[in-house]
Amino acid sequence: MSQNYFSKLYSSLWGTQNQNEQIMKFAEGYKDFLNTCKTERETAAEIVRRARGAGFRNLDDLYAAGTKLVPGDKVYALRQNKAAALFVIGKKDLTEGMHLLAAHGDAPRLDLRPNPLYEKDGFAAMKTHYYGGIKKYQWVAQPLALHGTVVKKGGRHIDVVIGEDENDPVVYISDLPVHLSAKQREKSMEEGIAGEDLNLIVGSVPLQDASDVPVKKFILKLLKDKYDLEEKDFVSAEFEVVPAGKARDAGLDGSLIASYAQDDRICVYTALNAVLQTEEPEFTAGAFFVDKEEVGSQGNSGMNSHYMENLTARLTALTGGDERALRLALENSMLLSADVTLGYD
Repeated sequence: MSQNYFSKLYSSLWGTQNQNEQIMKFAEGYKDFLNTCKTERETAAEIVRRARGAGFRNLDDLYAAGTKLVPGDKVYALRQNKAAALFVIGKKDLTEGMHLLAAHGDAPRLDLRPNPLYEKDGFAAMKTHYYGGIKKYQWVAQPLALHGTVVKKGGRHIDVVIGEDENDPVVYISDLPVHLSAKQREKSMEEGIAGEDLNLIVGSVPLQDASDVPVKKFILKLLKDKYDLEEKDFVSAEFEVVPAGKARDAGLDGSLIASYAQDDRICVYTALNAVLQTEEPEFTAGAFFVDKEEVGSQGNSGMNSHYMENLTARLTALTGGDERALRLALENSMLLSADVTLGYD
């Protein structure tokens, strides 16, 4: 059913036609964002793309050039291609503080191990490790996609997505059928699927004339032919395993959205839109979109790093401030830590 159908349906129940159309347009934009941003790398890239389109300039470039910032200036920063930040310079001096939002761009998932590919029982499979607080039983027997970045010799980057296009194959984690799972069903939900059993089935066709591991060798041939990937490239790659498929309207009335990673894309999307639409605020306004929240906010792209302090130092330097101004800016700022809120469950 179309967006227009739902818009007309709801207009007879609540709100004005214009209000309802705005709500539906916002929701459709959110679904597009969810489809584009399955990983923290994709999220940070999309944030920067939209920021540039809205007239934001690279803060690091401005800092290197010593370009002064004035009220109304819009800047962005990108960290390790996994975290990003946006600021709109306000009318008040930075020492009076900033008004900030923070949300996280990572989500629970599976990661491929550095040497993941192996063959067993006539199948090619890949070993994984779970990231964040996943419920392991939710990841078996459902279509999964691979999203990755590979760094080739010489520094060339290759971005790979397998399983999102309707013509792509997907990968799976096998589960036992009910008549073979008596012992499994005696276990608790937590113990029913072990982390070391979350291995992807990626192929079953043997390479002709291969004397050993023929199925693995056929998968390697496919990866080489289609993506220019060799087995050694996995060591310098980062592949994430996520549920395949697009965000969908949920409920017979289409009033809900079903999608992977709404924790915390929902806060990223709303915070991003708020900052992109801000024009010359009283206080400098900004948003941090950080990584590693699902595993304790560690690392140089997480909120426990000095990312916020370092960016504030650049801002104070470009608005004529010194070390004292930096301290006052941090002390007087207010930050809303935005994480997913649930209407149900």
